[in-house]
Amino acid sequence: PERAKYIRTIMDELTRIASHLLFWSTFCMDLGALTAFFYGFRDREKILDMFEETCGGRLIQNYNCIGGVMADIHPNLITRIKDFIRYLPPMLKEYHGVFTGNIIARQRMKDIGILSLEDAISYGVTGPSGRASGWKCDIRKIHPYGVYDKVDFKEITYNHGDTFNRYMVRMDEIVESLHILEQLVDNIPEGDFAVKTKPIIKLPEGQYYKSVEAARGEFGVYIESHGDKFPYRVKFRSPGIGSRSARQQQQNCRPDRYRRLTGLCRSGHRPIRKER
Repeated sequence: PERAKYIRTIMDELTRIASHLLFWSTFCMDLGALTAFFYGFRDREKILDMFEETCGGRLIQNYNCIGGVMADIHPNLITRIKDFIRYLPPMLKEYHGVFTGNIIARQRMKDIGILSLEDAISYGVTGPSGRASGWKCDIRKIHPYGVYDKVDFKEITYNHGDTFNRYMVRMDEIVESLHILEQLVDNIPEGDFAVKTKPIIKLPEGQYYKSVEAARGEFGVYIESHGDKFPYRVKFRSPGIGSRSARQQQQNCRPDRYRRLTGLCRSGHRPIRKER
């Protein structure tokens, strides 16, 4: 139903903001800014409270289901989202004042762990990490789902591909998510929040792939069906799988510079230890 599509899109964007706030909090803490950790977690809790009130889950939502969502939105959700949309922009300015503009933080992020556009595409580094290298890979734009085709938002990209760009993509995406929420929150249509479906759904014989733009990149599901009650093969594409492989291609990250390595890992890439 159309109502379910709006609800799903709203919850997706709240999840994206919560994930980026978690990134900002832990990233800043690992680079030495403990105060930022408390700021980020304070504001992320506001989103988790909305989740808990609506579907009972905080860290993990058991909300989306085949045919719609598990239950209708809580009566307080719209008001809480509007309050949050007004609340967060001034906090983001404070975030940048506390950490982004700090000269020490910039030295630990700028020109560190550069990933070229060619390598990002080659290794399948999607999400904020890929867009920081200039790759326009946002599934919401390429293959719109939910009601993303009905909202106006910018795909955030940078071109240098260093730790600082990966950081800034996430910070700018928080602003765009707020803009999406602003367009949807007063326009949720009336109607059913789910439709009845069969207890068991048999897919016709064939191969199927569907992906969405998760907070950290493309999350995909591949299914091969032989027309039976159970799929012959199921495979999930994790958003972080390409980032791990791309670590060895990144430039200007000496392993003896601990803070630089920490920033690199937190900005979207896991280190790979090379054998001597």
